[in-house]
Amino acid sequence: MIKVGITGQAGFIGRHLYNYLGTKEEIDRVFFKRDYFEDELQLENFVKSCDVIVHIAAMNRHENQQVIYDTNVELVNKIIKACKKTNAEPKIIFSSSTQENQDNLYGKSKRDGRLAFENWAKDTGKITTLIIPNVFGPFGKPFYNSFIATFCHQIMANETPTIHKDATVDLIYVNELVSCFYKEIISTSKEKIKTIQIPTTSSKKVSEIVTLLTEFKNDYVENGKVPNLEDSFILNLFNTFTSFIPKTYFPRKFVQHKDQRGAFVEIMRANTSGQTSFSTTVPGITRGNHYHTRKVERFAVIKGKALIQLRKIDSDEVFNYELDGEEPAYVDMPIWYTHNIKNIGDTELITLFWINEPYDPKDSDTFFVEV
Repeated sequence: MIKVGITGQAGFIGRHLYNYLGTKEEIDRVFFKRDYFEDELQLENFVKSCDVIVHIAAMNRHENQQVIYDTNVELVNKIIKACKKTNAEPKIIFSSSTQENQDNLYGKSKRDGRLAFENWAKDTGKITTLIIPNVFGPFGKPFYNSFIATFCHQIMANETPTIHKDATVDLIYVNELVSCFYKEIISTSKEKIKTIQIPTTSSKKVSEIVTLLTEFKNDYVENGKVPNLEDSFILNLFNTFTSFIPKTYFPRKFVQHKDQRGAFVEIMRANTSGQTSFSTTVPGITRGNHYHTRKVERFAVIKGKALIQLRKIDSDEVFNYELDGEEPAYVDMPIWYTHNIKNIGDTELITLFWINEPYDPKDSDTFFVEV
């Protein structure tokens, strides 16, 4: 087992990395709280407990740029001090930025933090610096983590995003980034000091992104139609966007067309391929209790009574949805939310499922956790 601690565990990238490492059997996650930086004993116990420390904690924005610089350099120095005092020799993976060479104090704080770690590593330990481009993904903080998070928030609030400069932006999706961290965590390289430039995985104009997000709002939120998700960037952007949809949006009732013959209901309209299936469930039985990190999935109840439950895997809050086949409805499963469905009626429950990729037992993207 590799014992891994993440400073900034509660932040955007840190939380994604912490959850991602939870899917890896060879990783033992060492819990970290921001308060440890203000408690020397706690920080010393933390560094002693880790084989690998991923240092992500940093201040990104403040009205006083000097505060950003001082804060970020101080965090690095506190980790180094704790390692020296306890004779700890962890491998440190430092999250830096492409802004290192730009003329701003945030970039300079990253550069000087890297240099401080490298100076420490000459005598003991190891340091790998990851130079990271613009990152986007689900659960980002609007007006703080990325412009994409801001745009998602604004579009869902029926606001119009403002494009100050329609530049082409180099991007990496957060799931792709945390896999780069993981690769370095398990690396057996003997190099004491190294820097890795994380490649961008997509380059898009700001206006392109606004157009796509607006289409998601018009097609998916307002009409329930899933876009074409065969392009990886669009899938990642869509999963980012849907994380900003309030949980009160579901369940969505279908339109029933009734006549003397019975009723007709359109279950799914999508511009993408996928796998469709159905299940029958006897009263009192629960299915599911798993989550996905990339798949888009729909549960549609067409007969019987069901309770669908969702819980983000790093939260205790459970969302409950009761559906009745007398008024057919659906709930879509957000990524990183463990989910289940239970027959709470007295008759057989019939559920239709759609998911955007066929099940592959070698890469199932299915992780079992109780709601």
